[in-house]
Amino acid sequence: MSFEIEGKLHKKFETESKTATFQAREFVIYIEDGNYPQYIKFQLTQDRCGLIDNFNEGDVIKVTFDLRGREWNEKYFTNLNAWKIEKAVDESSSPQENIPFPDEDQMPADPNFENSAGEMEDDLPF
Repeated sequence: MSFEIEGKLHKKFETESKTATFQAREFVIYIEDGNYPQYIKFQLTQDRCGLIDNFNEGDVIKVTFDLRGREWNEKYFTNLNAWKIEKAVDESSSPQENIPFPDEDQMPADPNFENSAGEMEDDLPF
């Protein structure tokens, strides 16, 4: 199961080689949450470590991630494994929101309801 979240890129760390065949990279996003802002740390692994390279601290990004958990010596760990990062879409500047809805006098006439004299015809059977 995957999840998505948007936030401001707060910090990105260098790639670390954990073993000879495994590498990981972490980054943190900042999310405003009322009086208590949240700093959420994610992990990128293997060939996905470079996904964060194209983003700068302060950029608003959308992160798609999976939850991963494991047990080691009766201790439990949870990781947020990011696998897709993209620039967040600013919905406030969406072109659809800037187009005003037309007034009634700006609406085109419906040829099915207007007779040749320009009068509206009532095609209802009652």
